[in-house]
Amino acid sequence: MRSLILIATAITLSATAAFAADEPISPIQPAKVASPAMVELGKKLFFDPRLSKSGFISCNSCHNLSMGGTDNLKTSIGHNWNKGPINSPTVLNSSLNLAQFWDGRALTLQDQAGGPIANPGEMASTHTLALSVLQSIPAYVAEYKKVFNSDKITVDGVTKAIAAFEETLVTPNSRFDKWLKGDKKALTAQELAGYELFKDSGCTACHNGAAAGGNTFQKMGVVEPYKTSSAAEGRVAVTKDEADRFYFKVPTLRNVEMTYPYFHDGEAATLASAVDTMGRIQLGKSFSKDESDKIVAFLKSLTGDQPDFKLPILPPSNDSTPQPKPFD
Repeated sequence: MRSLILIATAITLSATAAFAADEPISPIQPAKVASPAMVELGKKLFFDPRLSKSGFISCNSCHNLSMGGTDNLKTSIGHNWNKGPINSPTVLNSSLNLAQFWDGRALTLQDQAGGPIANPGEMASTHTLALSVLQSIPAYVAEYKKVFNSDKITVDGVTKAIAAFEETLVTPNSRFDKWLKGDKKALTAQELAGYELFKDSGCTACHNGAAAGGNTFQKMGVVEPYKTSSAAEGRVAVTKDEADRFYFKVPTLRNVEMTYPYFHDGEAATLASAVDTMGRIQLGKSFSKDESDKIVAFLKSLTGDQPDFKLPILPPSNDSTPQPKPFD
């Protein structure tokens, strides 16, 4: 009997793998945590506003884990209520990206983590100041030593810990993933029709892989130019080559119903608007309302299990901790 069960299980797993392999989008896999202590430290740092000059802005401010890993603003608000030039991409499943930021200027999550801290329009601190704040907090020093075996907190350690936490922010078990794994009842007829239309229209040329995006850079406006009134129109890719203007990392479509507004400039307020624009400027297609509704229904099936954890209790500052400067 046990042999029959093992054989049946093997056949089921093989059939499931074949079923998923036939599709351009693959299931999200659960996170594998190598160092729980490092992840816990990174979680605290992700939520700690004391990394900013004002003591008010944390990583979670722009990548709110209660809102799909974004802030749901066209462009993010930084230090002194500075309006940023570009839409904040989701941090969820960001470990699956080939690079970070819209222009790919950071190759890894660790590279990305240090950028906003010292950006004058974002957290507006400096690495020196942020490290002095952390170094003045005894509980951070003790926790850091347990993780890195060092009394001296460094930028490399801080960004490594934040990246370790962000690597856990994956969203498996969407209804679409369940369908990929063989549950034929996981999607409705409308959602299935939307997926077929999504594939037949050519959307999966860019939105493929586990993240349904994030693994290539593509030009926005292939068939016709993308027009926007946003300041982000002037952005040139990290290559600084004028020919690469409007080349962006393809965004993930995972949890896309939660990560509005859409595009690098946040100009598309709804999924329907985004689908219409992408069809027109990327594919040269004009989707009917019925077609758009089907594609939107499919996209909503990509919402997976959101990260589930307890909010960290941050260690208290010490008398020697540098004071924040909210309006400087």
